[in-house]
Amino acid sequence: MTLVTYVPRALPLWTLASKSLPRIVVIWLGFVPTAVLAALLAPSLLLPEGGFSLGPDNLYLWAALPVFLLAWRFKSLFGCVILGMGLVALGRYLLG
Repeated sequence: MTLVTYVPRALPLWTLASKSLPRIVVIWLGFVPTAVLAALLAPSLLLPEGGFSLGPDNLYLWAALPVFLLAWRFKSLFGCVILGMGLVALGRYLLG
């Protein structure tokens, strides 16, 4: 089982360690973290209770909007986490 898990992870490292990747591949790989984060966040923000919701009752979506702005402007992971948690906590406190 360890071999089946380890080999697919280590094989690209072994084969590409001494080679440089083409510029287009490096640019493409730069988009992977953003795509993965979007794929993880979109269902939580747009489908909070199993149904599509863009209304005022979607607390997570409304809390995420200022967090997106903070992330875009300052690129601070710690700041985004604190702002997001604070906005959700404030929203739950004010909205019951």
